[in-house]
Amino acid sequence: MTNVVGPIVNDKFFSQLQDFKINPSTLYRNLLVEDLVKTAVNLNEGVINSTGSLSVNTGKYTGRSPDDRYIVYDAKTRDTVDWGKINHQFPSDKFEKILEKMKYFVDGKDLFVFDGFVGADKENRLAIRIINDHAWQSLFARQLFIRPSKEELENHEPEFTVMCINDFKAIPEVDGTVSDVFILIDLTRKIVLIGGTQYAGEMKKSMFAIMNFLLPERDIFPMHCSANIGKNNDTALFFGLSGTGKTTLSADPNRRLIGDDEHGWSNNGIFNFEGGCYAKCINLSQEAEPEIWNAIKPGAVLENVVLVGGKPDYDDNKLTENTRVAYPLDYIPGAVIPSIGGNPKVIVFLTADAMGVLPPISRLTKEGAMYHFMSGYTSKLAGTERGIKEPKSVFSQCFGAPFMPRPASVYAKILGEKINKHNSVVYLVNTGWSGGPYGIGKRIKIKYSRAMVTAALTGALNNIKYRHNDLFNLDIPTEVPDVPEEILDPKNTWSDKDSYDLSAKELAQMFIENFKKFEKVAPEILNSGPKPTP
Repeated sequence: MTNVVGPIVNDKFFSQLQDFKINPSTLYRNLLVEDLVKTAVNLNEGVINSTGSLSVNTGKYTGRSPDDRYIVYDAKTRDTVDWGKINHQFPSDKFEKILEKMKYFVDGKDLFVFDGFVGADKENRLAIRIINDHAWQSLFARQLFIRPSKEELENHEPEFTVMCINDFKAIPEVDGTVSDVFILIDLTRKIVLIGGTQYAGEMKKSMFAIMNFLLPERDIFPMHCSANIGKNNDTALFFGLSGTGKTTLSADPNRRLIGDDEHGWSNNGIFNFEGGCYAKCINLSQEAEPEIWNAIKPGAVLENVVLVGGKPDYDDNKLTENTRVAYPLDYIPGAVIPSIGGNPKVIVFLTADAMGVLPPISRLTKEGAMYHFMSGYTSKLAGTERGIKEPKSVFSQCFGAPFMPRPASVYAKILGEKINKHNSVVYLVNTGWSGGPYGIGKRIKIKYSRAMVTAALTGALNNIKYRHNDLFNLDIPTEVPDVPEEILDPKNTWSDKDSYDLSAKELAQMFIENFKKFEKVAPEILNSGPKPTP
C-alpha cells in the first residue's frame, strides 16, 4: 500500500492512483514550497545559494532534446499532426510497452506529484498531473504551472498525466527511440512520458504542445508568446523563440506581466497557460533586467548557473549558455493574477537576426503578419538546444515550431481572423545584430529594443512617416523616440555597404525558399513577403 503525504489525501486520489496502476512506496502530493526545497536539499538534488533560491545542475542535458520528442501515431493524430522533422511519429504499441516498464521501474520508490492546471481561463484550462522522481522537479512544476485551491485539489480530475522519471532510460534497440532520452506524447491515452533527461523544460513544453493541439478545435488561437498589459488595460503580445528577448521585453516596469511563454486567445481575450516564468539567466544584470533579478529568491529554482562561493555567477557559461530560473508569476511585482487580459491592441514579433540585415523595427500588414508568423525567422542562440554553440539562422514556423503539432496554416488562419476582428497592429522587431553579422557586428542594445517596443505600445509610431523597404517588403519608421535615427536603417550601420546588399539578398532568398514548403497559400499572403531580386 502506497503511503501518501500531502495537504489533501482522500479516497478520490487513492482511487485515481489505483486506476493508473503505479505502486510507489511513498507519494508526496502537492507539498508546500518550503517542504519541496528542504527535501531536494536532503536528497542532494541541489543546494541553497546566496539568494536563498535552490541551485540545481541538470547534468548532461541542459536544453531540450528535439530529436528525442515523439507524438504517438494513431487515428487521432494521423491526419491532424504536421508530421516531419519536428513532429516524429511513434508507434502506439511501443508507447504502451515503455509505459508499463516505467510503472514497473517506480514500483516501491518515492515519487512526487503535482496536481494543477494549464490555462488561467477556467473555461479553457486543462487539469494535469505531473509525476516526478525528483523533488526539485516537482517544485519546478509547482512554480511553473497553475496551482489549485484547496477545493480544486480535493476534487481534482487530471485530464492529462505527465510521468517524468529522470532515472529511467530507454534502450533504443528495444524501445524504438534514437537515444536513451525520450519525450513521448500520446494524445489519445492523454499521457506524456519523459525519461533520461533532467532538463525540466521538457515538462512544460510537452504541455504546451498538447494545448496547441487541442485549442484550435475550439477556435482558440494558441500562441508561443509573452503578454503584458498597460495602465489603460491595453494588452500586448510578444512572439519569439528563446533568446530573442521575449521574456526581457515583456517584463516592463511600466506594464503588468500576464505571462512570459505561452497563451491562448479566445473570444474573451487572452490567457496565460502558466502560473510562472522560466527566464534565461546568462549575463543577467540587475540594471538591465531588474524584475528577473529580484525574482531570484527563496522558492525560485536556478538551473545550471555556476556558483562561486555559494553566489551565482550569471556570466559564467561553462555549464551551458542556457542557464535558467523558474519562479511563480507573483514574484514579479504587479503581475496580473489570474493571468488573463483583453484582446491585444499591439502584437510584436521578435527575431534575433544573426545576419544583421533586418531593420530593428518595422510595421506589418495583416497579410505580412501571417507571412512572418508562418515563416518564424530567427536565429537559434547558443545553449537553447543541445549542440548549438553559436547563432544559427533558422525558420521556426509560428515562432515556435517545436511546440506546434498542427500545420502552420491552421494557426495562421486563426491569427488573421483575430487581427481582423480586433484591429490589432503588428510590428516585427529585430533584437539581433547590427553593423554586420554575428562575429563582426554587435547585438542591438536592449535599451534601444525596449524604446522601440515602448513606442509601439504607446502609439508613438502611429502618426509618423514610414519608408518602404522593397527587398524585404517592410514599412520602416523614419524615427523612434530615444533611438538613434541611423540604426533604423540597418545598411547605415554597415561599413561595407556592398556586403550588406549581398547579405540582405541572401536572407530575402532564404525567406522565399523556406516559404515554398507551404502549399495552397493565399496570393495576398505570399505577396507580402520578401521579393526576389534579379
